[in-house]
Amino acid sequence: MPVNYQTPAPDALHPVAGIRLGVAAAGIRKKDRNDLTVIAVDAGASVAGVFTQNRFCAAPVQVCRAHLLEQGNADIRALVINTGIANAGTGEQGLSASNTTCETLATLLNVKASQILPFSTGVILEPLPVDRLVAGLPAAIANLADNHWHAAAHAIMTTDTVAKAASRQIVIGGQVVTLTGISKGAGMIKPNMATMLGFMGTDAGVAPALLAETLKAAADESFNAITVDGDTSTNDSFVAIATGKSGVQFTTGQEAGWAEFVVALTALAQELAQAIVRDGEGATKLMTIAVSGGNTRDECRAVAYAVGHSPLVKTAFFASDPNLGRILAAIGYAGITDLNVDNIRVWLASQSGETLVAEHGGRAAAYTEDQGAAIMADAEITVRIDLARGNAQATIWTCDLSYDYVKINADYRS
Repeated sequence: MPVNYQTPAPDALHPVAGIRLGVAAAGIRKKDRNDLTVIAVDAGASVAGVFTQNRFCAAPVQVCRAHLLEQGNADIRALVINTGIANAGTGEQGLSASNTTCETLATLLNVKASQILPFSTGVILEPLPVDRLVAGLPAAIANLADNHWHAAAHAIMTTDTVAKAASRQIVIGGQVVTLTGISKGAGMIKPNMATMLGFMGTDAGVAPALLAETLKAAADESFNAITVDGDTSTNDSFVAIATGKSGVQFTTGQEAGWAEFVVALTALAQELAQAIVRDGEGATKLMTIAVSGGNTRDECRAVAYAVGHSPLVKTAFFASDPNLGRILAAIGYAGITDLNVDNIRVWLASQSGETLVAEHGGRAAAYTEDQGAAIMADAEITVRIDLARGNAQATIWTCDLSYDYVKINADYRS
């Protein structure tokens, strides 16, 4: 079960003017479940994407990048998402399947194939049954509605135990601006995107280049700040759609209300990203790794990821075992060659309180293992690290590593 998370009710997800979503059961990998989603976008919207940095990126990622480049991040008219088969490691056959998907949906919607963005998630190295996918498209189109965010969140799941979605509204210049999004992911989660898909829509208008820049910055503070198991997947994609239907328009980022919009967009992305960690495969705890006092943000992130990726740290938190020398070891191998470990301080915190664990190169004088165990027994825990060498800081989110992680991944193809 996810850590302190449940899917919002359908009516808690605000429709976004200019976006409609439809789902269908195409039988791509399993029968009798919705595994195909179409997101139709009105003409004139800006669309931007951030994708996996894995060199073995999937065919749909390659096609998405090409279509966004061709369209200049403008006037994409539909997204199509299948679950069950990732269409990764499939060579020319995979590219052909993604292109066929786009061409078929484009014909059905009377748009160009380059105005379609395809996405896939699921098993790698297996061919996409494109005949079943395209056969399911008419049903997904017939299901299109502006209030189907909840249904789409369920349709894009793989090993997720819950659907992930979020929504919020802000007022800019007297106009209500809506932001709604969905995401999926539970394993193969690491920065540079992770085996996750994220889709956000807003009825604000944002110039294409500005949206692309803003989306990358939001990704760095959200989907690129989570890790479950340290594996970077082949299909990761995070996409934002700005329809402009609210009447609020941002062209340069200097307009009144822009700062508030960016805060809302980033917060929505963080909520969707944290939902992935809360539902990490076999997760029982959400861990926040907050590093401050670094010379640069990059070195703070390096320390945070060293701690967050460590199987020894993650298994200790699963067992609520205050074997916290593992944290110090991870800090020490994070790659900061001139790190003065005598200056570092480490705290543990949760709803049960906060305790200083380490200082002056060793265990804090007042720290006891009973204190550490009490904090680690809670479901949400913060590890706070002060490097005492500068003013930079960074935060990532991760989860513990349990027996069930092995079971889930051992049986993934079954």
